[in-house]
Amino acid sequence: VQLQASGGGLVQAGGSLRLSCAASGRTFSSYGMGWFRQAPGKEREFVAAVSMSGGSTYYANSVKGRFTITRDNAKNTVDRQMNSLKPEDAAIYYCAAGDTRYSLPVTTQRVYAWGQGTLVTVSS
Repeated sequence: VQLQASGGGLVQAGGSLRLSCAASGRTFSSYGMGWFRQAPGKEREFVAAVSMSGGSTYYANSVKGRFTITRDNAKNTVDRQMNSLKPEDAAIYYCAAGDTRYSLPVTTQRVYAWGQGTLVTVSS
């Protein structure tokens, strides 16, 4: 599976952004999907994940209630709506396809494939 993320940009604190990830391949629905982020000088961290069917989601505590992850298996896309953005949300965001042994890719060890990353900048 190949992943292409889009939708990053500059936003003021308190604003919203929507990130999208398009996947190639016929087996998109076989993968749990996730989003991770990496800020300068920090390790890549989990943000949100959605199961193969879209029926289950999981969020990092830092974004719970502000971010929403959804997927459309007919379009091979996974999106993330980010609301009430904070300066600490600024990072490069990566779309990820999970190892098929796991329903939700909630750690980097559970990731099978990465997208190229898209930059989100939040001004205070």
